[in-house]
Amino acid sequence: MNNQNSPNSGNNGLLKILLGLAAVVILVLGYMLFNANQKTESQESIINQKIEELTTVRTRLDSISTQLDAKIAEIKELGGKVEELENLKARLNHDKAELKNTSKFDKNTYEEKIQEYIALLSEKDQQINRLRSENESLVKEKGILTQEKEGVVRENTGLRAEREVLTQSVTEERSKNEELSKKVRIGAQLKAINIQALAVSSRGKVQDGGNYKSKKMNQLLVIFTLPSNPLTEQNEKEIILRILDPTGAVISDSALGSGIFQFNGIETAYTSKKVIEYTSNDQRVEMLFSRGENSKYNAGNYTIELYAEGFKIGQGVFSVK
Repeated sequence: MNNQNSPNSGNNGLLKILLGLAAVVILVLGYMLFNANQKTESQESIINQKIEELTTVRTRLDSISTQLDAKIAEIKELGGKVEELENLKARLNHDKAELKNTSKFDKNTYEEKIQEYIALLSEKDQQINRLRSENESLVKEKGILTQEKEGVVRENTGLRAEREVLTQSVTEERSKNEELSKKVRIGAQLKAINIQALAVSSRGKVQDGGNYKSKKMNQLLVIFTLPSNPLTEQNEKEIILRILDPTGAVISDSALGSGIFQFNGIETAYTSKKVIEYTSNDQRVEMLFSRGENSKYNAGNYTIELYAEGFKIGQGVFSVK
């Protein structure tokens, strides 16, 4: 009897072990699922908190903007100066626009700005009260002034009006001069035309046509013309070249002369640059760029951009197969 029952006992023991292992696996999987759910809930909580903070900051900035508009209007009506408030309004609009870039949003930074705005608004409340008091005093004094004093007041008012007209005239003239200078600067900017990108092989053979084989491109020769422009000063000009690959990335290698330049207030990478002496005679300019020995041009369409003196002066294309 004992010999016959031994196999069943062994099978029962193995079954218990398997059931135990299954239970452990279920527990481990359950724990991992629980942790994953906890992590997801935590991430959702952080995102919701971020959204709530953004909404709160945006609402407070909108409220400050409304108060600011009201104070500007009242101070103007009272005869006060509003230049500082208008500059503050420009800063506020910039901060509101920056909220669109949520990746750079920092609650503490905006809280400091909001407190600064509130403090400045409070200062302007004091200015408004002072202007109201001054205007009320002027009204009272006017009621008791003699005809002679009233004449003086009228004369002062006239002088003040003349001064304001003169100030306005000077301001308008300055604005016209600035606008004219801007137009002259734009008119004097360089232009690059007839832009060509030529492939140069390792043996120095030059190919044109704008469509090249990667294995035959050891260097890239960019050729263009700077048309004559009597408004452009004839002196040294720094020409900046940007080559954008098919993905839109700038081909840049500091070891090969690449670097960073400022364009419209933004740091921008460039491929290479060259200083020339501008002669205003439809001169031809050549810029040669060599990539590293282990680098190659991938297949696709490339863009060439040329910059000088803060302007984009031209653009061209070529392709690689």
